[in-house]
Amino acid sequence: METPIRIPVLRTFARPQDQNPSGDIFGGWLLSQMDMAGGSAAAQRAKGRVVTVGIEAMKFHLPVLVGDEVSCYAKIVKTGTTSITVHVDTMVRRPFRGEIQEYKVTEGVFTYVAIGADRKKRAVDL
Repeated sequence: METPIRIPVLRTFARPQDQNPSGDIFGGWLLSQMDMAGGSAAAQRAKGRVVTVGIEAMKFHLPVLVGDEVSCYAKIVKTGTTSITVHVDTMVRRPFRGEIQEYKVTEGVFTYVAIGADRKKRAVDL
């Protein structure tokens, strides 16, 4: 069953140690936040452990800045026999700059596979 609306899954702040020499947040840091959010939504859907098997699409729209409040929203778009595909939108607010409006900074499509205790594929609980 696909998720009808996006679910807020993760919220954190971009910190100075997450930035590159230019002062923007590393894309890899943001990607890891998105993967954690998508994995959490997929694990809830699978009712158990999942692993990331692919990122089908990733778009960076705007830079993330130190101090930004980063929120990842997940929407399950497809459930297969063993796999779950999740679309993740990442938004930021800039409260330390006096801005309360949200901006979309990235979006991506992640695919996870449900696994059992033996770390082998298993069917997604329907």
